[in-house]
Amino acid sequence: MAAIALPTGRESIGLEIKGANVDVRTVLERLEDVVVGVVEPAASTVDRDGVFPRSAIDALAASGLLGLVSGTEVGGLGGGLAEASAVVERLARACVSTAMIVEMHYCATVVIEAHGPQAIRHDIAAGRHLSTLAFSEAGSRSHFWAPLSSARFDGDDVVLDADKSWVTAAGEADSYVWTSRPAAADGPATLWLVPADADGLKVGAPFDGLGLRGNASCAVTGAGVRIPRANMLGADGGGLDIALGQALPFFSILCAACSVGLMETAIDRAVSHACSTVHQHLHQTLADNPVTRSSLAKMRMTADGARALLADTLVAVSSGRPDTMLRVLEVKAVAAEASVVVTDLAMRVGGGSAFRHGNAIDRAFRDARASCVMGPTTEALHEFVGRMVCGMDLF
Repeated sequence: MAAIALPTGRESIGLEIKGANVDVRTVLERLEDVVVGVVEPAASTVDRDGVFPRSAIDALAASGLLGLVSGTEVGGLGGGLAEASAVVERLARACVSTAMIVEMHYCATVVIEAHGPQAIRHDIAAGRHLSTLAFSEAGSRSHFWAPLSSARFDGDDVVLDADKSWVTAAGEADSYVWTSRPAAADGPATLWLVPADADGLKVGAPFDGLGLRGNASCAVTGAGVRIPRANMLGADGGGLDIALGQALPFFSILCAACSVGLMETAIDRAVSHACSTVHQHLHQTLADNPVTRSSLAKMRMTADGARALLADTLVAVSSGRPDTMLRVLEVKAVAAEASVVVTDLAMRVGGGSAFRHGNAIDRAFRDARASCVMGPTTEALHEFVGRMVCGMDLF
């Protein structure tokens, strides 16, 4: 087991990373049929029309991959971060919207595995339940560590009121791992498992974004949402510790895997275009031009640098290295910035062909921008890393 300690200025947070019971190659073999048969054929439509990739999620559920990080004792595969990272990267090569939905499901599942009810754990493991995080709020935006929504106990129930600004798979997931201010205790936050069909929940207008157009990332409001008090995940007031110690490492590392995957697609398409497109008057391909080759080299080296940091972060987590949390904070920001550089270069190499909608380079270029603005944003991560470098508390 590996423990991640966060210098928050409060009590250190320990994250238990369970060992994987499945082989990465086995997971990817199972995934490949889904990607080739379902995810890739639908990717252009998902992006163009902004539709939720329901067929892909259903296929992943049927394959058992939605239960990848669920414990074997509830029928899951018992996978860990390495397996989840490999799945998200492969999905991102084909459809980043699908990858992000699965990423958020895994992040929510980790919390539910540790603190949620047995019945929901069984349903997730069996592919019958899709979950997601509902952390960002209109009042605090990407600063998910500062929820403004309220919770109050009423007998055996709790009543929630919130204005969530961005929730992946909103209206499509079966439950939300939901943050609020504590109901009665001291502390910055409490987590709840909120059924998506709870009375008082309202999903906002359909998502129409620059990228990640099929991930149904919408606002969700809650007005007098009443759920059982037993749906509290962890202790009242202890939600931030859980969010930082359990959800954040999965989120940060899987965001990086997503960025790495879309970079690979951008590089593959740019190389293919450069090697097959001919300047007939010069009897040369674009790849015969040293300027083009320099761009392709920079793309490859930038992506490889992000991949190396991702691999090192996974090693740090699994071994419990002292620099683990530094790596967790770094990896999302580094991979996000790298993906912006790589996809920008891919657009330049692709020229007019890449500039048209409906091709993988254009889609990767737009999708790459999303990770920079998802909380914690790249700027927030720079601040956190800077504080750690200076030996300061994160908050």
